[in-house]
Amino acid sequence: MGKEKQLQDLVEKLKEAAGSNLEAVALYGSAAGGEFHEKFSDLNVLCLVTRLDSAALEKLARVTARWTRSGHPAPLVFSREELTTAVEVFPIEFLDIVERRTVLFGEDVFEGLEVPLRLHRAAIEREFETNLVRLRQAFLAGDLKGKILTRLMTTSITSFLTLIRHALITLGESPPKQARELIDLAAQRFGLDGSPFHAIWDVHEGKRKENSVDARATLAAYVENLARAAKEIHGRMAVPTR
Repeated sequence: MGKEKQLQDLVEKLKEAAGSNLEAVALYGSAAGGEFHEKFSDLNVLCLVTRLDSAALEKLARVTARWTRSGHPAPLVFSREELTTAVEVFPIEFLDIVERRTVLFGEDVFEGLEVPLRLHRAAIEREFETNLVRLRQAFLAGDLKGKILTRLMTTSITSFLTLIRHALITLGESPPKQARELIDLAAQRFGLDGSPFHAIWDVHEGKRKENSVDARATLAAYVENLARAAKEIHGRMAVPTR
């Protein structure tokens, strides 16, 4: 089932389950930015409801449980009342939603949402370091087979590129949304070697086969450059912008 059909099916089932309680459903992230890859990309969905009590959650869960069993991340779900607080707690996600989204159902309530950059900056640093630690843990827990290592990189690169793009935004840049242009800009701004990122993105896009990449060497360069990016981002964000 293609992306559009999956999303249409999800929305119809959510409307049926939640009824008038469902106010809006939006797609965000790479799938809303034109860089969706069926094998590696997630379908990130946010649902806005009027009420979010246990009865409402139970109705939604009948739909979302099946969605997650199909391999998709669980939707973000907020009540209308929680929206302002949610922007402060999830600044990266909401800035992504503000910048690139496809409203699948309901009113576009995300137009003009303000994301505090001081909270955005702290979230970037936290998420970058957390994802880097998890990447190293996954490497340590793996059996070191090339295909597994390559899959580890292709499934993590979208998250890291999202964080790098958000870091550049906080630093006053207007980074491109296209991955390859973003990689080149990050390499220039943070003194990185972009070649491992391009190699991983080639596999991500299906332009290279997984077994065509020297997984160990690429992973070593990938992790080294991510650590360098984390250090540069931390140093440059030391002075708050607002």
